[in-house]
Amino acid sequence: MDWIQIFSNTASSILSPATIGYALAALGLAVHFGYAGLLNMGIAGFMAIGAYGYAISILTFDLPWWLAAIIGLTAASIFALILGVPTLRLRGDYLAIVTIAAAEVVRLLFLTTAFDEVTGSADGLSGYHASFRASNPIPEGTYGFGPWVYNANDWWVRILGLITLAIAVLVVWLLMRSPWGRVLKGIREDEDAVRALGKNAFAYKLQALVLGGVIAAAGGIIYALPSAVSPGVYVTSLTFFVWTALLLGGAATVFGPLLGSLIFWVLQTFLSNFLPALVQAGVLPFMTQIQAGTLRFILVGVALMLLVIFMPQGLLGNKKELTFVK
Repeated sequence: MDWIQIFSNTASSILSPATIGYALAALGLAVHFGYAGLLNMGIAGFMAIGAYGYAISILTFDLPWWLAAIIGLTAASIFALILGVPTLRLRGDYLAIVTIAAAEVVRLLFLTTAFDEVTGSADGLSGYHASFRASNPIPEGTYGFGPWVYNANDWWVRILGLITLAIAVLVVWLLMRSPWGRVLKGIREDEDAVRALGKNAFAYKLQALVLGGVIAAAGGIIYALPSAVSPGVYVTSLTFFVWTALLLGGAATVFGPLLGSLIFWVLQTFLSNFLPALVQAGVLPFMTQIQAGTLRFILVGVALMLLVIFMPQGLLGNKKELTFVK
């Protein structure tokens, strides 16, 4: 086995747009679930709306990339309002059912041939990079060292992604230490007690749903910046992967989603290189390389179950902070 290539590919995933996109999505989910106690099982829908809103705004309306990004975030906030207004007064499990169904409806709408000229249907959307790359302040060339060698456009995607992630982390960190955040955590622990104090629990939960949805949509935009937007990406398994990253790092934390996303993608990349290499080396003769690559998803599922059972607070979480999970 070529261990150097395996570890090089694994290390390169640390700065990948996918890792940054997952970190943003997991942070948005932390606002929903970790701080507000909202069981959002449709985070893929928010990511899809952000990505499609960005791409459609450029390809169909010829808008600059920064305005297209704002439109994608605005569309996600409207989507959160549509979801939250009729459901947030119900029990949490109803929200889980509605969000997972809504995310699938969104994906199918983008997939249908009725809107093929706008959404690209099964082919998705591509070729929307011109205005973004034209704004790149980095001179043309290749920069970096070791496994982190990229051209100017690739670095521009990563730098913008890291800036977006830093802003999102700062906003969430400040909000959760404000009176608004303390009320939100109180609603998570005992909504009736917060209502008895005269607080409008519905309004706080709706605001949290919008905030987390916008952050997740930003993750969808960063995820789609370097390549294309495809409806096959925003499936239910994407939501489960984001949940895995969140629970791995710690749901009721600000930096836990970042750590969880980093570990998740490093392990995913390592296994996607290591398992097929085992087949090629004859260690797993009963499997093909394609089957070995699929095996990593089974391992992710097992890991998610073990996390929920034995370490629901995550690596950075506090057991006292996440009592509502039990």
